[in-house]
Amino acid sequence: MARPLVAIVGRPNVGKSTFFNKMSGKRIAIVEDTPGVTRDRVYADCEWLDHKFTLIDTGGIDPHSEDPLLKQMRRQAEIAIETCDVILFFVDGRQGMTADDETVADMLRKAGKPLILVVNKIDNVKLMDEVYDFYQLGLGDPIGISSLNLLNLGDLLDLVVSYFPPEEEEEKEDVAISIAVVGKPNVGKSSLVNRILGEERVMVSDIAGTTRDAIDTRFQDGEDEYVIIDTAGIRRRRAIEYQSLERFSVVRSFAAIDRCDVALLLIDATQGVSEQDTKIAGYIDEAGKPAVIVINKWDAVDKNTGTLDKFIKETREKLKFMEYAPILSISALTGQRVNRVLAEVKSVYGQASRRITTGLLNDILNDAQTALQPPASSGRRLRIYYATQQSTNPPTFVFFVNDKELMHFSYERYLENKFRQAFGFEGTPLRFILREKSREEE
Repeated sequence: MARPLVAIVGRPNVGKSTFFNKMSGKRIAIVEDTPGVTRDRVYADCEWLDHKFTLIDTGGIDPHSEDPLLKQMRRQAEIAIETCDVILFFVDGRQGMTADDETVADMLRKAGKPLILVVNKIDNVKLMDEVYDFYQLGLGDPIGISSLNLLNLGDLLDLVVSYFPPEEEEEKEDVAISIAVVGKPNVGKSSLVNRILGEERVMVSDIAGTTRDAIDTRFQDGEDEYVIIDTAGIRRRRAIEYQSLERFSVVRSFAAIDRCDVALLLIDATQGVSEQDTKIAGYIDEAGKPAVIVINKWDAVDKNTGTLDKFIKETREKLKFMEYAPILSISALTGQRVNRVLAEVKSVYGQASRRITTGLLNDILNDAQTALQPPASSGRRLRIYYATQQSTNPPTFVFFVNDKELMHFSYERYLENKFRQAFGFEGTPLRFILREKSREEE
């Protein structure tokens, strides 16, 4: 299930970005007492009481300004309102209610979304009486907070998560293997989804950007359950129009990668691996997701002896960091080899879910160290005492060593290759964590 989206909106300089920064745990949004500093929507993944959601910071809404920049900011806020699940309407408790607050309130009523009226800058309990003036807006009970002093933020977040789906619904969604179909625009993502489902469940068009949101569809293949997520195409940042809904769509696409079990990276066979394909692949790898590289539109490629081998070699060279991912050439249009996609998904998900016993793991580790000694520096050699598997999806291993600084990345890659030779792990990244043991423990 997608993370709920919570949009922070209001006129300029009411403390939206300060609240956003406190929630995100870092200074993402720029905070100044100058209206218009936050010009675009900014996103951060947050969590409260085991509820995960995405917070959207927006530029201030100046309802009457004809300034081109402020009009663009207003449109960005409108897009956030259109696409979010919960709206936080921020007003300034110190300044009191203004005519612009009333205009923004009228706009938000029409959205028909769950709305919480947040009276900010109530920096101490004595100012709580200022909250009652905002009942005039007719938006229900306002809640007074101080983003700066963290006053009443817990009560506000309790109210926010009360609008989210029950946890039971989220747990049900986690039963199936979720597959995110990602790639640039117009590489055939929706066509592949339709071909796998055997019906027209998502709109297919040659116009880039037809799919604006991540669309989840649950289905069954034999005894296996899946959720397939069709996503919007991810273009280069500078190619996205400033006021376009595409900015939101790209965030949804990356969020789909974060919440999926397996990512299908679609590449256009007629174009080869582009720089943008490499960036999307890098995000999948950093997210620790098992992946299948799907070369689509193979029917449109002029072929002769060795064409596929050459294409795979070029793909491997450009995606060296994803050597573990299997490559499958298909045609979503004709259905060629599409029947192999789910088999690959099931296989790589199984590999990512593997757990290796500590005894067997250390047998391979010891053999690897015997075959090639760990590196040394300044007369001191790396000692790896033992290893254990910490978790799966992706498989994560903890190495207990004498000095983390002595582990060279080339030796780490060597150990990864040895683990893959011994245990497979095809299709999934591996994660290594180094922990030093004290001299007493040694």
